Order: sequence, then structure tokens, then C-alpha cells
Amino acid sequence: MVAVSSRTLFNLDESHAIFETQGKEAFCRYQVEHEDELLEPGYGFSLVSKFLAINEYRPDEPLVEIILLSQNSADTGLRIFNSIAHYGLNITRAAFTSGVSPYSYISAFGAHLFLSTNADDVAKTLDAGFAAATILCGSSITSHSNQLRIAFDGDSVLFSDESERIYQQQGLQVFTENERNSAKKPLPGGPFKDFLGALHHIQTQFDPQTSPIRTALVTARAAPAHERVVRTLRAWGIRIDEALFLGGMPKGAFLKAFGADIFFDDQKGHCESAAQHVAAAHVPHGIVNQQVIEK
Repeated sequence: MVAVSSRTLFNLDESHAIFETQGKEAFCRYQVEHEDELLEPGYGFSLVSKFLAINEYRPDEPLVEIILLSQNSADTGLRIFNSIAHYGLNITRAAFTSGVSPYSYISAFGAHLFLSTNADDVAKTLDAGFAAATILCGSSITSHSNQLRIAFDGDSVLFSDESERIYQQQGLQVFTENERNSAKKPLPGGPFKDFLGALHHIQTQFDPQTSPIRTALVTARAAPAHERVVRTLRAWGIRIDEALFLGGMPKGAFLKAFGADIFFDDQKGHCESAAQHVAAAHVPHGIVNQQVIEK
């Protein structure tokens, strides 16, 4: 169950600019006047399409559902649903909140992930204990593979920021020593653990060679800090298809080689670098983001 905002799904920059400069009434009027004009795909459109395509393998038992959570009103949301119908997206459930953050409906819908362009909505969702990320930007390069490929950073995303805190506060040497000493102690789960688990559940329905989903861990960790990660995923009983331990190398070229449809990272700088090659989503979680707020 994946929840997406309207601006994740479609390019609403023009109408959003009217909202920012002329106010809500002008925005509503514009949307109603243009409700028969189709919206262009947004950064998350391709991702949503690939998620929904998984259901073609099991038409009688859908494995994925997309929910629309929008700060539009039901009235102004007609344009969005007209565009959904035009592109043939099987999205039937939605919450339109008329300017109020829709994050409180994540739990009610049972969503495993919320994707939005609104950083405040994402932060509230994470604070409530659900996986969420801000689509910051995306590459014009699109993957031509039918397989959905999702890449994750490790610390503060799949795992807690427990080890990242040691690195940020005490440096690489202490971090490395801690990970070596704790190699057989599983890392606590981060905000995206349950989402990865849900992807893994879908993967178990297919032969590994024909799975419609492929996942990758793309982390700045290197040996010997890799062992704890491997043992953690083993303890969770969750499969990760590829694991790249880059030792601080830039991630963009590796994400391009993997063919990621989206990459989740807790550091904005990494997301902006990755966006030269793939769609990137910022997870504002953990000590790095706390430091940014404090500054």
C-alpha cells in the first residue's frame, strides 16, 4: 500500500505557483477552469506505473495498491482524477483534505510508504512512525526495464541512526571499531524496514529470476562495517538483492548502473547527486537532519 501526493504523481508546478502568489481562491478557480486539461507526469509517475504493473501478474489477487493523499479539495481534485483516468492508472481511493496535511490518514489506509513533495507532511508522517520521503527532484533519464528497481541507503533509512550517531559525533575510526565489535548484534530497524519487508513479501510470491521487483542497498559503509549489515538483514529474514558497500564513493554512477527507479537517502546532498541519474527521495530522519535543523 503506497500513498502518494498529487504533486508526486503529476506536474502541478503551474497551479502551485498560482497558489503561492495569488492565494487559495485563485488556485481553486484555476483548477476548476482547467479541469479538462490533462496534467503532465510528475517525478513519481513512472514509479507508480511500475508498482501498479505488478498487479498484472496476479489480476485476481492484486499485490499493490496506490492511494492518493492530496491537499486539494474534492472539487479541485477532479482534474487529478481526470488525468488518472486518461493515463489508465488503477487508483480508486483518495483523501482530499482542502489544505490540511493528509498525513493522519496514512494509518487509516494502512499505507507502507508515503511519497510527497511537501517536506512538512513527510516529517509528520515519519514522526508518526511510518516510512515517508520527499521527492526532491528526478532525472530525465528513465529506466526502460519493466522490473521495478528500488535502492536504499542504510543508516537512518533501512536501519536506525544508532551507528550514524557514533560516526557523526566520534568519527570514522570509532564508528568502524564499534561496528566490528557489534558485528553479531543486529542493527535496530529504521523508518523503511517495514516497507522493505512488504517488498520482500511480494518478491516471495515469485521465482527470484522472474520477480517484478529488485532491491539494492547502496551505502557508504565498507568492510569491516559491512558484516553487521549482512547479519542484520539475515536476522530480519528480509532479502536484499544487491548490496553495494562504497566506502564513501559518490553513489550516482552506481545507482545508474543498477537502473534504480528511485533512491531513498537521509542526506539531501546524496539525493541531489543521485538525481543526475535517477529519481531521488529525501528521508528527513536521524542525526544528520537534526543537525541541519539545529543549524
